[in-house]
Amino acid sequence: MLTLSRFTEEADAIKAGLKLRNWSDDQLQVVDTISLLDKRRKLIQTELDGERSTLKSISVEIGALYKSGKAAEAEAAKAAVGQHKTAIDQLEQDQQDVMAQLEAALLAVPNVPNPKVPAGKSDSDNAIYRDFDGDLPTLGEDAKPHWDLAEQYNLIDFGLGAKITGSGFPLYRNQGARLQRGLINFFLDRAVEAGYEEIIPPLLVNADSARGTGALPDKEGQMYHATKDDYYLIPTAEVPVTNIFRNVIVDAKDFPFKMCAYTPCFRREAGSYGSDVKGLNRVHQFDKIEIVQVTHPDQSYNTLYKMLDHVAGLLEALELPYRVLTLCGGDLTFTSALTYDFEVYSAAQDKWLEVSSVSNFETYQANRMKCRYRDENGKTQLAHTLNGSALALARIVAALLENNQTPEGIVIPEALRSYTGFDIIR
Repeated sequence: MLTLSRFTEEADAIKAGLKLRNWSDDQLQVVDTISLLDKRRKLIQTELDGERSTLKSISVEIGALYKSGKAAEAEAAKAAVGQHKTAIDQLEQDQQDVMAQLEAALLAVPNVPNPKVPAGKSDSDNAIYRDFDGDLPTLGEDAKPHWDLAEQYNLIDFGLGAKITGSGFPLYRNQGARLQRGLINFFLDRAVEAGYEEIIPPLLVNADSARGTGALPDKEGQMYHATKDDYYLIPTAEVPVTNIFRNVIVDAKDFPFKMCAYTPCFRREAGSYGSDVKGLNRVHQFDKIEIVQVTHPDQSYNTLYKMLDHVAGLLEALELPYRVLTLCGGDLTFTSALTYDFEVYSAAQDKWLEVSSVSNFETYQANRMKCRYRDENGKTQLAHTLNGSALALARIVAALLENNQTPEGIVIPEALRSYTGFDIIR
C-alpha cells in the first residue's frame, strides 16, 4: 500500500495517478479521508501522551505525599487517577477505531501508476511497447486450433480433467505431459543461468501473505480458499516467494535478491465465455515459472528492463512471434506501478495470447510486508519489489502446438528438444 506520509505530502499526485486508473471524483474522496483520519490519529496520540504523562506525575506525587506522611492529601489525589485512567481507556479505544478505519482505507487505494503508463480504460487501450517486426506464421486452410490438435495427438484431455475436477482443469498425457515438463525445466534452467535462486514454495498461503502482496483484498474472489484452515491456493508463485521478505530488514549491499519458482497456479476467473476461454486459453490451474526480484529503489527500473530482456530471450529461443504491450491505467493491476505484457501470436486462432506480465511495484508491496533495508546511514527504507512470468505454460503450449503443426506432425523448437526427448509429435 502507499505510505501514509504520501497522503500528506503528495495528495494531488496520488489523485492524478488514480484518475489515470479512471477513478471517479467520489472514489478520490478516500484520499482526503485518509488525510483527515491521519490528523485525527495524531491528535488522539497527542491527547493520549498528555493523559499518560499527567497520570504518571500524579502517581509520583501520591508516592511523595505518602512518604511525607500526608496520607489524607494522597487519598484525595487518588480521586483524579480514576478520571485520567477512564480518559486513557477511551482514547485508546478511539485510537484503535481510527487505526482500523485508516488501514481499511489505505488497503482500498491501489498503487500510483508510473508516468510511463498510458491513459485508457481497458486492454484495448494498451500501447505497443515493442512490436513484432517479422512475418507472422501462416497456416493452411486445414490448420487446427490447439484443442483439436491436443485431441488428435492425445496430448491433453479436457473432458477427463473436467470429470476429475471441473472445467478449466486440463489433464496432460503422453507427449503432452513430456512437453509440459520439458518447458518447465527449460524455463527454470534459463532462470538459474541468469542468476536467480530456485525456490520451491508452499502452494497454500495464509491471509497475511496474501495481503502482503496485494492478493487480498483485491483478488479475494479469484482465489480458491481452504476455509477450514483459512489458507489460500496461490494464484502465482509471486505470493509465497515475495513474502520471504515479509517483516525482514536486509542490508543494502546485499541487493538484488533474485528468485525463481515453478508452481502450479490456481485462479477461479469466472465470467468469461466463448473462444477466449476455450482449450488452454484460460484455465483454472496452470503451470508457471515466476521470477521475483527485491532491490534498491534506485535500481528497480533498470531491473525491470533486464527482466523484460530475459522473458524476450525465452520466447526467441522458442521461435515464437511476440510483442510487448505497456498496460494502460484502466488495465493496470491493483498493486503495479508499471506493467509490460508479452503476447505470442497464435496462428490457428489468428490472435495474440498473453503469456507474461512483468511489473514493478515500487514500494507498494514492500510497505504492506514491511520489507526494508538499511541504507548507508543505518536508517531503514522500503525496498522495491518486481516480478514477472517466465513463463506461463498454458498459452505457450497452445501457441507451440498451433504454430508448429505440419502434415507430418507438430515440430518441437530446437532449443527444447533436449528437454522433451523428441523432435516432433506424431
